[in-house]
Amino acid sequence: MDETMTFSIEQDHEEEMKALVQIVYDALKEKGYNPVNQLVGYILSEDPTYITTHNSARSIIRKIDRDDLLAELVKNYVSQ
Repeated sequence: MDETMTFSIEQDHEEEMKALVQIVYDALKEKGYNPVNQLVGYILSEDPTYITTHNSARSIIRKIDRDDLLAELVKNYVSQ
């Protein structure tokens, strides 16, 4: 009997967002910034200057919807 495979667009979106945030985090760290502080500053203000241009991090972070990112962060925080 063949089993039906399931596909989750939400899970793919979450994984992509996580990968993008990791790239931004790494770029901030490489440049000597505190990545957590810089990302919090960006999330609160939506000011892209909190994010370095190194490794295209500023362009990458702007691809992520801030509301989606914040929702995912809260969801992961309370589920652990």
